[in-house]
Amino acid sequence: MTFGRLERSTGQQPMSDINMTPLIDVMLVLVVIFIITAPLLASSIKLDLPKTDAAKSDATATAVVVVVDAAGQTYVQDQALTLDELVRQLALSAKANPDTEVQLRADKTVPYGRIVEVMGIAQKAGLNRIGFVADTSDSPLPVAAATAPAGKP
Repeated sequence: MTFGRLERSTGQQPMSDINMTPLIDVMLVLVVIFIITAPLLASSIKLDLPKTDAAKSDATATAVVVVVDAAGQTYVQDQALTLDELVRQLALSAKANPDTEVQLRADKTVPYGRIVEVMGIAQKAGLNRIGFVADTSDSPLPVAAATAPAGKP
């Protein structure tokens, strides 16, 4: 009887590749989370902004967003403020940086007098750069209504 060597099986070799499936699953979950939360990061105050076909302006680095809703309530950083509180808030912003721009977002149903009142408060606080935010959606203004002379349809 001869004694020979028996071949031993080496078993499974260690896997040297990275399994990409769990990584892709995690990334897809993160994308879904960002898609869902992105609209929530915008302003939570519902406004019906006036429409314009003008080009979008470049946002400045320092800006204070003042919102006036349809009821005439004034907001800064999504917090409702009285006119006295608005004066103090804008004065603090002017003291920190006199070149701060006031971006005024107002509902199109707000009376003009209320807009002028907020503008006056901003100017008294020392903020002279005031920008008006409008809806720049893809739907252009009707040309016939924009060019018709007064008194004629």
